[in-house]
Amino acid sequence: MEIPVIDFSELDGGNRGKTMALLHQACEQWGCFKIENHGVDKKLMEKVKNFVNSHYEENLKAGFYASDVPKCLETGKTSDVDWECTFFLCHRPKSNIEDFPNLSNELRELMEEYIAQLIKLAEKISELMCENLGLEKDHIKKAFSGKNGPSVGTKVAKYPQCPEPERVRGLREHTDAGGIILLLQDDQVPGLEFLKDGKYVPIPPSKNNKIFVNIGDQIEVLSNGRYRSVWHRVMTDKNGSRLSVATFYNPAGDAAISPAPKLLYPEGFTFGDYLKLYAATKFQEKEPRFEAMKNLSNGHGNGF
Repeated sequence: MEIPVIDFSELDGGNRGKTMALLHQACEQWGCFKIENHGVDKKLMEKVKNFVNSHYEENLKAGFYASDVPKCLETGKTSDVDWECTFFLCHRPKSNIEDFPNLSNELRELMEEYIAQLIKLAEKISELMCENLGLEKDHIKKAFSGKNGPSVGTKVAKYPQCPEPERVRGLREHTDAGGIILLLQDDQVPGLEFLKDGKYVPIPPSKNNKIFVNIGDQIEVLSNGRYRSVWHRVMTDKNGSRLSVATFYNPAGDAAISPAPKLLYPEGFTFGDYLKLYAATKFQEKEPRFEAMKNLSNGHGNGF
């Protein structure tokens, strides 16, 4: 099985319908996909990867191997350990980058420019999701906004080379709590795996700076289960250290999340009332029937 690849350059041409259908299928059946021709500056992406790798080598690597995590291989207690070296940058609504004084000024500037482009991409993805779900194009953005707009942050991680990869996960199995996750990942070292049809499928390293996207729990809630968050994990590697720069486009902390009303089935009606409407519309689309029953059950006239 190969993960769907969405070519965003096709959204403005004659293949838009086919591309939107592929995106919809990826969200429904996979919960993740890759994007190419996404509009994010590829030279900028390469610079971010290079600087993060350099930062790890110069500031974090020695500390990781001197920490308690590698000792788990000696004690044998690896079931609740993640073999990762990571820090989290908050971007919106408020930055925490000043909490990391050892980050170079150049890396700070690069990240700010990179995140500005990623936010535009996340908003575009959210609009495309809304279009496929039959919602107003800014529904997700509004639902995520709270008082100060959506929350955006980046988990910068390295999954260091591991001498016994069969004994410990880089990151244990989980779904992501938030909304839309955009991953700039290693182009050489594998490790990411997603659950598909009961089996974990390896996600190859991203060549040509494709961006990997997966759906978080809040999109599943908002879409009333149409677009499901997906279980995933990171495996360790004996021959290399894997880079992961995952940016989260999440609801604000005070955002109230609920299924979009348009995606909810009607409730509180009698089957007899439904049959009356069904008799007259049996050979028509079912969605207008459901909308009519919503109106009836909500007290907005007879609905039909």
